[in-house]
Formats: sequence, C-alpha cells, structure tokens
Amino acid sequence: MKLVIGLDGHGSGEHALAFAKELAAKTTDCELIVVYVIEWSPFSFQTPEENAERHKRREEEIAVAMDRVVNPAVASLTEAGFSARAIVRHGDVAETIDNIAHKEGASQIIVARASAGGLTSRLFGSSTANLVMNARVPVTVVA
Repeated sequence: MKLVIGLDGHGSGEHALAFAKELAAKTTDCELIVVYVIEWSPFSFQTPEENAERHKRREEEIAVAMDRVVNPAVASLTEAGFSARAIVRHGDVAETIDNIAHKEGASQIIVARASAGGLTSRLFGSSTANLVMNARVPVTVVA
C-alpha cells in the first residue's frame, strides 16, 4: 500500500503525518510518500532572460521545500520505522497531488484541514473541492 501525504509547510501537516503513521502501522507493507506542491503557473510570457531567472528560482524553491518541509518529515517517518520518501513539484496543488497519487499507484491521499496558510488554505478553496471531488484515489482530510 502507498499513501500520499500532502504537506503545506505549516504545523497542521503534523496531523496528516500522524494520521498516515497510524494507518501505515496497521499494515505490514506501506510506503509513505510525502508531497509538497509549490503553486506555479506555466502560463507566463517572459523574455528569455526572465525565463532563465524563473528556472533558477524554481530550483531554489524546490531546495528550500526539501530542506525545510519534506526532508524533516521523511526523516521522522523513517526514524519511526516507516518506509518514506519525498516529492516536491511545481504546479496546481490539487491536480499535482492527484497526478502524483495516480502515477505512484497510491491507495489514499492524506491532507490536513487547519492551517494558517499554504496548502490547506488553498485546499479549502477551490483546490480542496477539486481534490476531493476529482482525485482518482480516496482523499482523507484530517483536522
């Protein structure tokens, strides 16, 4: 079984991680995939110089997200004895999480409900409705 855990970089992600740990502990073979999505629109018309800068900024954002959010989460999961890895992508939050879950063959997507901002505030707008209603695997939203 594979579980995709969507994190937003805020404390509420701990709730999603805790729920995923509880669920994973009930099975003998479970991989936890920690996902962080940096909202990014591909629809921007820029000069070649701006595009080069944009690419550099994307790479820097991925590095920061890995260092600050997903690597610590994966470390805590592996230290607790779980199989875990991280994925950071740019794109639409709901669509990107769904695509990752589908591509990975995940059994479930887990996200947190309450947060001061980030993924959860985006999710409980149109992104949440899109993820919950359109995801190709079940979505669990935890408090």
